[in-house]
Amino acid sequence: MPLVRISHPSGKTNDYANALSKGVHTALVQAFGIPEDDYFQIVTEHLTGKELRYPENFLGIKHGKEVVFVQITAAEGRTVEQKKTLYKMIAELLNENADVPQSDVIINLVETKKENWSFGNGVALFA
Repeated sequence: MPLVRISHPSGKTNDYANALSKGVHTALVQAFGIPEDDYFQIVTEHLTGKELRYPENFLGIKHGKEVVFVQITAAEGRTVEQKKTLYKMIAELLNENADVPQSDVIINLVETKKENWSFGNGVALFA
């Protein structure tokens, strides 16, 4: 039941946005075992320097002009190994499918309790 937000530099094609979306979703299906139809995403483009801000260098990692932010809000319960696998797969798939340098893929995972979700009709199915 993840909600994914993907922010990328402006001026890209719809195919680029689709490749980002598909790459993140594929990694979630494989690493976290979510159902294929559990697909809730918000993909937005932003002006680099004005709306996307980041250091050129952080923790020894150099960032270029292609930085993509991926924020995933998901129910808690995954292992550290599953999370590491997810991060690696996302970076690899975005590099392979959208030509984003792996060093420019920034991922944030926010975990919540299952009762904090409603998928429609105002019903908390997991509460």
